[in-house]
Amino acid sequence: MTISVELCSYPELDDRITIVRAGDEVDAIFVRTERFNVLIDTLGTPELCRMALDLLDEDVRARPLIVVNSHMDWDHFWGNAAIAGKAPIVAHAAARERLNDPSSLQVLNEKIGEDSRFQNVELIAPDITFSGSMTLHGGDLTLELIHTPGHTPDHIAVWIPEIRVCLAVDAVEYPIPEVWSKTASDLRLICSSLERIRDLDARFVIPAHGKTLSPSTVNDNLSYFRELAARVENLNEWELSNSELAKLMDLRLQDFVAIPADMPPRVVEFYERCHGTNLGATVQARIEG
Repeated sequence: MTISVELCSYPELDDRITIVRAGDEVDAIFVRTERFNVLIDTLGTPELCRMALDLLDEDVRARPLIVVNSHMDWDHFWGNAAIAGKAPIVAHAAARERLNDPSSLQVLNEKIGEDSRFQNVELIAPDITFSGSMTLHGGDLTLELIHTPGHTPDHIAVWIPEIRVCLAVDAVEYPIPEVWSKTASDLRLICSSLERIRDLDARFVIPAHGKTLSPSTVNDNLSYFRELAARVENLNEWELSNSELAKLMDLRLQDFVAIPADMPPRVVEFYERCHGTNLGATVQARIEG
């Protein structure tokens, strides 16, 4: 599969922020400050990341570069090899734990088997990690790295208070985000992270998927999880144990959110799987009371 990289933005968005779009796969973000520039995520391969750096060439050379890995999902950090040794890479401490897990290498081997474009991927760890939160003081702009677990244990969002922009990455997603596992604890975490982002009262909320900057996406995600909980609450014991629950009327993805008519079938299938995980976590929460 061939993917191209482009730089884009929205008319309302501050011109110090540029969206680095790798086709329909993922969006990274480039932020210019007085003191340094920040690249949030390195895309899915070193080649894609190099394409992005070439497009950003003048900006990249203008000031020191800092890279932030929002989390250790393949489409967000597998481009690290293009940056290694050239700029510090920052991530949450839990990111190293994920990277050290054998499943990280297993995912890479599986992706190589599916698509040859992943053959040059090297799993590069962050140089700097933190727990809780971390702040980058850029002079004119402040980037607050906020731990927002639930989608993954290591996930961070970026809050820029001066312009009231939240780079939510995968903590917020259109049409729906996905919880890390089918457990009640992860469900609580993703909902808490969504509430934390909502309470920032951002002017713009930019996720890595969905091509939107509307803060209403946060409330839509929260409404989805609330409605999921309400419908699961009315299920009987037999229904709760049904492995095909996500295919039942009133519990399908399309029963909760509107699916765009132009969304490719493979993408619809992806979000149906996400919905299945979310439903499983909600059922577990119901069982645990």
